[in-house]
Amino acid sequence: MLFPTTIAGSLPKPGWLAETHKLWPKWRQEGDELARAKRDATLLWLKLQEDAGIDCLTEGEQSRQHFVHGFVEFVDGIDTANKVAMGIRNNRYEAIVPQVVGQLRLKGRAHATEARLARAHTKRQLRFTLPGPMTIMDTVKDAYYGDRIKTAMAFADLLNEEARALEKDGIDVIQFDEPAFNAYTDEAAGWGIEALHRAIDGLKCKTAVHICYGYGIKANIDWKAGLGAEWRQYEDFFPALAKSRIDQISLEAMHSRVPARLMGLLHGKEVIVGAIDVATNLIETPDEIEAVVAEALKFVPKDKLILGTNCGLAPLDTDIAIAKLEALGKGAGQARARHG
Repeated sequence: MLFPTTIAGSLPKPGWLAETHKLWPKWRQEGDELARAKRDATLLWLKLQEDAGIDCLTEGEQSRQHFVHGFVEFVDGIDTANKVAMGIRNNRYEAIVPQVVGQLRLKGRAHATEARLARAHTKRQLRFTLPGPMTIMDTVKDAYYGDRIKTAMAFADLLNEEARALEKDGIDVIQFDEPAFNAYTDEAAGWGIEALHRAIDGLKCKTAVHICYGYGIKANIDWKAGLGAEWRQYEDFFPALAKSRIDQISLEAMHSRVPARLMGLLHGKEVIVGAIDVATNLIETPDEIEAVVAEALKFVPKDKLILGTNCGLAPLDTDIAIAKLEALGKGAGQARARHG
């Protein structure tokens, strides 16, 4: 099938599960009630994605408070009680982060429950998202390894351990989210990709990396406003990604200032083109989505083109997110009719 659809990862948490419109929401429940609420939210979003015509689903990150810290909480060697302020994404904004205080080890499985639940309740392909090594490194304060690369590689080893287990759980695509690539473009082209290779070592399933310009929060919007008429960060590391062992590259496109021609630097890769803008409540039309497809096809073979979202939809209203998923499904159908 041409132009299969997927999403970057996160979806809004229902108000009965957690606070809404937040990237790090507080849970509404505790203990067994929280576990049941996470399960119910996961099953709800699987059904809503299927209804919208999404082909490769995610569990919507319903069991995670944050896309990075939802993994980090399962890691020994992290001090979450004594958080510190730190500039992240090349000092784009300040965050209160936990500290690495000892050798990093997984406490056990991080995401077995939600992965197995999702696999048991859909016959469609499943994409599972994990934070990338560089992005985790940039979202915690290292007080042990004394070296950014050593810290990232230690996380890459843990990610590989979890990714191998997710593959055994029946996950079809394992995706690493690397928004930090756009903040450290030279490093991304070098040790950033080396860390990804370490994270995917031994995997036989499809692998992906998602690199966007961030959620639609003020710090990211302000940063993007100063990037000029064209956002060319991808240009610094796409050629290296084209030579990498990663199968799929997920990028931002809808309402973006990224020149579409930069997709041409990803020769040979499957390209997930963001056809949904997560920084606005406006619902995309099928014509707008088809226009993104038409532009992408100038640089990407149609059998390599996948339609996705610019980033996760977590901060949006649930109704807005549903409408955007439905638009993505309809737009993909219209594009298949036109270009098939």
